[in-house]
Amino acid sequence: MIVFCGYANIDLTVGVPALPAPGDRVQATAIRHGHGGMAANASAAAARTGADAWFAGVVGPDPGSTAFLAALAADGVRTDWTARTGTLTTAVVLLTPDGERAVISQDDELDARHITRTVRAAREAGADWLYLDGYRFPEAAAALAGAAADAPPGTPGPGLIVDLDGCDRAEAMRTALSAADHAVVGRPLAVALLGGEPALARAAAGHDVHLVVTDGSRGWTLLTPAGERHDGPAIEVDAVDATGAGDCFTGAYCAELDRGRSPLEAARFAAVAAGLSCTRPGARDGLPDRRAVESWLAAHPTPEIPEPTRTP
Repeated sequence: MIVFCGYANIDLTVGVPALPAPGDRVQATAIRHGHGGMAANASAAAARTGADAWFAGVVGPDPGSTAFLAALAADGVRTDWTARTGTLTTAVVLLTPDGERAVISQDDELDARHITRTVRAAREAGADWLYLDGYRFPEAAAALAGAAADAPPGTPGPGLIVDLDGCDRAEAMRTALSAADHAVVGRPLAVALLGGEPALARAAAGHDVHLVVTDGSRGWTLLTPAGERHDGPAIEVDAVDATGAGDCFTGAYCAELDRGRSPLEAARFAAVAAGLSCTRPGARDGLPDRRAVESWLAAHPTPEIPEPTRTP
């Protein structure tokens, strides 16, 4: 069981010839609405690949929020712990013909109290994993510590997986790494906030976390607490829209961990799922199911696993 606590929103996707520079005026080639949000997308990706996924975000009492939750339910996601006391926010996605994008997101009303309630509910339900997006840090650290402190003695809580891509400064990212068992982050943000390869390896070892660094079509890297480094490729696809690919990677990674796979096996599976998700427009329409991922893996056998490199 995986509980996803984080963003839900409506994506307003605007097709543009190229991402505009400051002061540019560009003509939209297409405009469409769809369901999105980091945590919601990840929960849908996990459910489609067979996980027992629960979404615990904050939306509104309006019909649009009802439709949003119904779409998650249709993917097999439980939404019992989603609060309907806020607003279903909007994200504006600028999308170029080659699949590159820029995102303008709106803050939501998911606060520390909601995180605390979700952690307690997940623990009482015997959840194996809790997902949080990086937007919640560093404030989420206190909520996690408080929920752990009031747990009955000997009661284990769920493992924590953080999508770091919402972090806006180094302090937030380091606080999230200190709390997490597993973390996923895009390489440009990781390098900007933490530094290059040696710094990322030190962060994984120093914070005792499995850190997966994704890099779009250039593949991914898994850095382990023991100092090991594993590199893997992205799959080759005709990309239509990369929106939500990172969310798909994280959701599929969570699902594989929940099935008892190793972090390396989970990352390989997630990379295929993320690649396949780019072949259709929108953050949700392209999310593959388990059969699609396993069919691709069967048609492309994994070569012999090389020995991992180690960071001194």
